[in-house]
Amino acid sequence: MALNLRQRQTECITRMLNLNQPVNATGMANEEVYKILIYDKFCQNILSPLIHVKDLRKHGVTLYFLIDKDRKPVHDVPAVYFVQPSHSNIQRIIADTSNSLYDSFHLNFSSLIPRPLLEDLASGTLNSDSIHRISKVHDQYLEFVTLEDNLFSLAQKNSYVQLNDPKAGDREIEEIIEKIVGGLFCVLATLAVVPIIRCPRGGPAEMVASALDQRLRDHLLSKNNLFTEGGNFVSSFQRPILCIFDRNFELSVGIQHDFRYRPLVHDILGLKLNRLNVQGEKGGMKSYELDSSDPFWVANGSLEFPEVAVEIETQLNKYKRDVDEVNRRTGGNDGAEFDGTDMIGNTKHLMSAVNSLPELTARKQVIDKHTNIATVLLSEIKERLLDSFAKKEYDMMVRGGIDRSELLGVLRGKGSKMDKLRFSIMYLISSEAINQQEVEAVEAALRESEVDTSAFQYVKKIKALNVSLASANSASRSNIVDWAEKLYGQSISAVTAGVKNLLSNDRQLALTRTVEALVEGRPNPEIDSYLVFDPRAPKSSSGMGSSHLKGPFKEAIVFMIGGGNYVEYGSLQELAQRQQPVKHVIYGTTEILTGQEFVEQLAVLGQKMGLGGAPPPPHASTH
Repeated sequence: MALNLRQRQTECITRMLNLNQPVNATGMANEEVYKILIYDKFCQNILSPLIHVKDLRKHGVTLYFLIDKDRKPVHDVPAVYFVQPSHSNIQRIIADTSNSLYDSFHLNFSSLIPRPLLEDLASGTLNSDSIHRISKVHDQYLEFVTLEDNLFSLAQKNSYVQLNDPKAGDREIEEIIEKIVGGLFCVLATLAVVPIIRCPRGGPAEMVASALDQRLRDHLLSKNNLFTEGGNFVSSFQRPILCIFDRNFELSVGIQHDFRYRPLVHDILGLKLNRLNVQGEKGGMKSYELDSSDPFWVANGSLEFPEVAVEIETQLNKYKRDVDEVNRRTGGNDGAEFDGTDMIGNTKHLMSAVNSLPELTARKQVIDKHTNIATVLLSEIKERLLDSFAKKEYDMMVRGGIDRSELLGVLRGKGSKMDKLRFSIMYLISSEAINQQEVEAVEAALRESEVDTSAFQYVKKIKALNVSLASANSASRSNIVDWAEKLYGQSISAVTAGVKNLLSNDRQLALTRTVEALVEGRPNPEIDSYLVFDPRAPKSSSGMGSSHLKGPFKEAIVFMIGGGNYVEYGSLQELAQRQQPVKHVIYGTTEILTGQEFVEQLAVLGQKMGLGGAPPPPHASTH
């Protein structure tokens, strides 16, 4: 059975809303039992992409509140709490029980509640003589946000800064790693699978992989473990592979401009939790949902923006033809807007038209929504020349550089300060060698545009320290050419044109290429040094020697530490569809970031290292 994270998490939440009783055949909680839902902000974000407010009523939820809001007592009604296990939430629950706000309390924590907090809850409710109101306490292991069937985020903010902060101590790093491991454990518990874990050596990826392996081992020793239903997966290819990477593996993808629909909507319009607020055609803000219930979004999210515009036009013309056809059959006016008022004709055609009305109306709403989104996007693209940024960055990565006049022309041309900063950092990443004069010219151009250069200075420092921006299989130009040379055995000049073609056809990111190699499990120099962890195997046998752990695998979970994006998600989904037979790939990350949000984290690191945006002191003359 394919791993469907969204479905599994929704089932867990439905069971929770049914007071942790099995749900009926319709998949709905018992709506005859009225209940109140109390959540904190984090758990509200977990619920938001999965269950719409209008659907809560179907699960018997009549009222819902944030835990930190003042609430009035509601008697004879059970309350379902869904919150993180934090000190403030525990104190609030104790206050609610002692004030007898509700008849009974069903407490659900998003992750394992630590023993000290559980003891605080017990003593607090005992002291206020309200412990009898607490019906059940459940650890739900749901501390992650599922945005699509194969996309999740741990919603852990600023993890890139925390893990790369030069001032961070060992204890702080361990706490962040532990938090990431806790989130990944929740994902695996929800899927009820114990994967084979692979990761590059060193850095946060190995730290997370090693700690997760230990956490799974410890948990599997307990009798009532969460993976008993997954215990019948015997052979390795039936278990999924979990590939863990760190953002520094391929820094460029977090920064570059992309011209495909889904990444554009996220990067430019700020898609959050599958919701979007944009300027409406007649003024005022419009709020839209973009998720699996929107057929246009599902079908066209990975297309380039111009193709999406053509597809909207095609759908609109098809809609008009279908409306004309219905009007023709029912004797209505040709080309009239289909509102159901102009219907005469025989009963058979009339009934058919009435039946097609809801479907046509729904189609028109979807077309109108995407027309509005595309219009707003187009004005941003024209205003900021985003198509030019995307193309030039892509060319820089392929060619390993850019002509100086073209580079400075972009920095002095149209575009926001952030667009120019991102472009400058992409120039740094793509350049094989740093040309000091060129870099100084870039910095001068950025200062002319009043851009804070902290992020630029940070990446420059990393590069100067010779800390590789990505591992040996990065998508930086030199490595692509090395890889192509190995592949074709041709000279660099002969291969560069081919590489460009190779990349532009399937846009294979280094991440995607590496995941493909790990899933296939064939010998490959790029991944031979990768570590292997099997939490089900004895500790001594888990390691490089076990060939059965190398695959091939039907299902993969790819996790990016330090921030992911829709570019990588789209690339991995294309990989899954391209495989024969079709593979299943879930993509997750500590948080989903726009290019701007990621560059802001780089800037924070630059400032922490004292690399502010102030102009550097003048150099002593060398003449």
